[in-house]
Amino acid sequence: MPNVGYYRLPMTQALEHILEQQFGFDAYRPHQAEACELAAAGDDVLLVMPTGAGKSLCYQLPGVARDGPALVVSPLISLMEDQVAKLNAMGFDARRIHSGRPREESRQVCIDWAQGALDFLFIAPERLRVRGFPEWLARRTPSLIAVDEAHCISHWGHDFRPDYRLLGARLPMLRPAPIVALTATATPVVQQDIADQLQLKRPQKLIHGFRRENIAVEIVEINPGGRADQVEALLDEPANLPAIVYVPSRKECDALAERLGQRTACVAYHAGMDSGARETAQSRFQDGEANVVVATTAFGMGIDKDNVRTVVHTALPASMESYYQEIGRGGRDGLPCRAVLLYSWADRRLQEFLIERDYPPLARMKKLFQALGSSPQGLDELAYAINEPPQALERQLYKLTGLRGAEQVGEDLFVRGTDAWQDGYQAHEAHRREQLDRIFDFAGSSRCRMAELVRHFGDLEGAQPCGVCDVCAPAACAVKAFDWPTEAERDHLGSIVEALRERDGQSSGKLFRDQLEGRLDRRGFDRLVDGLQRAGFVYTVTEVFEKDGRDIRWQRISLTDEGQRCDANFADYVPLAVSLNTGSTRSRRSKAPVDLPPVDQSVAERLREWRSDEARKTGKPAYRVITNKALDALAAVKPASKEELLDIHGIGPATVEAFGDDLLRLVAS
Repeated sequence: MPNVGYYRLPMTQALEHILEQQFGFDAYRPHQAEACELAAAGDDVLLVMPTGAGKSLCYQLPGVARDGPALVVSPLISLMEDQVAKLNAMGFDARRIHSGRPREESRQVCIDWAQGALDFLFIAPERLRVRGFPEWLARRTPSLIAVDEAHCISHWGHDFRPDYRLLGARLPMLRPAPIVALTATATPVVQQDIADQLQLKRPQKLIHGFRRENIAVEIVEINPGGRADQVEALLDEPANLPAIVYVPSRKECDALAERLGQRTACVAYHAGMDSGARETAQSRFQDGEANVVVATTAFGMGIDKDNVRTVVHTALPASMESYYQEIGRGGRDGLPCRAVLLYSWADRRLQEFLIERDYPPLARMKKLFQALGSSPQGLDELAYAINEPPQALERQLYKLTGLRGAEQVGEDLFVRGTDAWQDGYQAHEAHRREQLDRIFDFAGSSRCRMAELVRHFGDLEGAQPCGVCDVCAPAACAVKAFDWPTEAERDHLGSIVEALRERDGQSSGKLFRDQLEGRLDRRGFDRLVDGLQRAGFVYTVTEVFEKDGRDIRWQRISLTDEGQRCDANFADYVPLAVSLNTGSTRSRRSKAPVDLPPVDQSVAERLREWRSDEARKTGKPAYRVITNKALDALAAVKPASKEELLDIHGIGPATVEAFGDDLLRLVAS
């Protein structure tokens, strides 16, 4: 154990010395100092910080300051191996015990731990199931206990693991060591459950930094058949590399990786590959040999690549928590990163199928519970007894074990647990459906993406518009396209606004049925509302009421002050998202001007300066003054009259009336 000689100093000063001399850092990152000082002083700490913010130091530094050894519970072998290697390189004696290590080596680690010879010991949570192992750990009281990826202990989290539930019963024998629980993704409900399950004593809750200023979130509704084309086009641009592409299945992972591999260095990563192949793929991407990794959700935990420029999801994620964690693997160097989510209604149907698979009817779960007894039974024996396929039964046992309705007593052997599992089972299924509702609402929302994400995690201080997502800056989108309303759409927009002026705050369903049903479909109506909200004329609020024991969510639409005042030409300022499903001429036209002369860059620059001045004067976003597309067309065509101005796509009568003289002067000078 390093004898740093700083322990007689005041704690703050000692930590700073250790930070510099032992860890090689000149200063803390934001929020690290508070966490380190509290843990070093012996307080239990719940630390929620985004991926890449430096959570590991918040247990490593106080672990050294408290004169070790520190015990670290970590759920992923690759993450454990990475942390051990880094600590050993800094001169600390860090070891690990997990299923991938030789038995003789693990036995020696046990001896060294008992003798107090280690600085850090990393263990996988399933080791706590091994008979006698928790008692052996208790032979040496650790200086500190770190529980990494602590959200895995909560049923309400997105990555629950039953082995983590063992911690609540095993950790008390290792007290009075302080516990530091760390995670990047925990809603307020999950935060409280972590504290309860780990039996934290008056924990200091440090919830920081969910807002990522450099990640531009872009969400595009597109049918599955067109997504691979969009991914390929996006990643053909070198500035968008390196990239992570998340896909919903192993089959799609292999197919898309093969396709992208014909254009750039690309690897696949999913749970169906053997561990050696996965490690090779991860190393190639980490080291820069591969520009793209196409992966299922099995990829990512413990990844420490700082220059990922793009994160793509080719389907709707299962929850806001998993989505936030996955996009958080981009832009860790602080430079711009784009997160593109491609989704459709078909994704919701797939997620509902997965929920039904993972949460079979209660009667089937009761049947399994009744088949269990006091004598240990294996998976095949149980499957035969209740006539269920072993693969399906394994998922049911996983759920039942997590709810303590079953108890694992050996290698694939189970006995009956407590019978108080049914309410929890139904509550967890309802929570999973609520998670799906929330991510689908998020995908279809017209509110700032980053503000919606941080608000979901209870970080209200960070819930201001980000300025870079597809809602805040539509002209900067990489995939999503916008167009201006047709005459029919202008009429529909007028109907919506007039109906809200007569009675504001209507539900979206009633507004659609009363005004536009029969003239366009519901998806077309939602697209118009999206445009109105994007333009600042309406805002929406999601309301919830209970029916038959379930929460029913619905959307209330209201006019903003600007919507109340807008004139007859307001549709000139309503950008509508173009569907990428049809491949229509209109969709292509929205991407770039057709048959225009080259843009005069000096004229374009004058127009941009003028637009910035107008945006500051009016307080409107720059695109509301004039869009990039219209600006480039003006700088290319250089119209000489107001009639010619009206021929520019995106320039309507209201724009000509307000700015026509200025625009003609700027393009002529």
